Amino acid sequence: MELSKKLKKIQPSATLAITAQAKALKAKGENVISFSAGEPDFDTPDFVKQAAKEALDAGMTKYTDAAGMPGLRRAIAARYKSFYGLEYAEDQIVVSNGAKHSLTNVFQAILNPGDEVIIPSPYWLSYPVIVEMADGVPVFVEANEADNFKVSAGQIEAAVTEKTKALIINSPSNPCGSVYTLDELKAIAEVCKKHQIFIVSDEIYDELVYEGVPASPAQADAETKALTIVVNGMSKAYAMTGWRIGYIACDAAIAKIVKAFQSHTTSNPNTMAQYASEKALTTENTTVAEMKQAFDKRRQALVDLINKIDMLSCHTPSGAFYLLMNITKTFGKSYNGETITSSLDFARILLDSKKVAVVPGSAFGAEGFVRMSYADSIANITEGIKRIDTFTHELK
Repeated sequence: MELSKKLKKIQPSATLAITAQAKALKAKGENVISFSAGEPDFDTPDFVKQAAKEALDAGMTKYTDAAGMPGLRRAIAARYKSFYGLEYAEDQIVVSNGAKHSLTNVFQAILNPGDEVIIPSPYWLSYPVIVEMADGVPVFVEANEADNFKVSAGQIEAAVTEKTKALIINSPSNPCGSVYTLDELKAIAEVCKKHQIFIVSDEIYDELVYEGVPASPAQADAETKALTIVVNGMSKAYAMTGWRIGYIACDAAIAKIVKAFQSHTTSNPNTMAQYASEKALTTENTTVAEMKQAFDKRRQALVDLINKIDMLSCHTPSGAFYLLMNITKTFGKSYNGETITSSLDFARILLDSKKVAVVPGSAFGAEGFVRMSYADSIANITEGIKRIDTFTHELK
């Protein structure tokens, strides 16, 4: 009996696969340094964990509204009002099981078979899969390292066809750490308004901007706001990756469809996690600022260390906790008889030989690079780069 042709095409996440391989080596007692993590290395703040315990003790273990608890949706609206100056009503917000789930809901809601979605490349590796699972067609627009991995309005205009339905903007970016300015987003918004294209704005890293100011395309003007579907969540800013709370803010008509779809697929997100998330958003604390400060120091340390290695280089990311390291000068070189011809080769041989985990850039549409996360201590970052430096010197 044949299984789903569509689902059989899906390949496992490269980031999760590398992380799993690194963890397996660690479990065997190997001293592995991993630059593959897609989550903060900090623990969830104590007051957030306490809120979840309070919810359990209060018997908050039942279903909630499929779109999320009203209090949490109001807290999200208040957050977007204070952070971006954007007004959203309660019925314009849908809370889901993580931002990845929110993205899945969005594309199921807006796409019809054959609709095209413009995806700037390098891209978060799940975007094309999520689009294809909604019967959409990914259309990639290449962003160059010289432009800090950001696409221009002109590039977007050139990619538009009569089938174009949406554009994905991810700022700050995974895997590049790029941050779009409001002026850059306004220019892109003009193209989207001209062609009536949805803007799916993934803002999950917006608390982690080190240079410049966080900006959302929804800030451009009222018409752009109506076309923009904001995607965000609790995972990165509050070190709540395992809690699985994401959300969208958008036009009420879109939110209504997403809520209906979600009601038949997952019902509501985890009740206790929702309550804890509301507390996180409504309680004044210094946790986010402290994490951001630590990430910034690590960012600067990692960039400095990489750019001291002759065969490697990187641009300076402005946000998130990732960067892309250029490894093209290692191509054609060999290690113990194995020739490096791709980012996958580089990552595999490096992990096997030096017990350092990085993610192949090919997973993100960025061959010639590897993604490195600085969600780790400066001590581990320093040791990891020392091993990579040794690795490059041993190439022939």
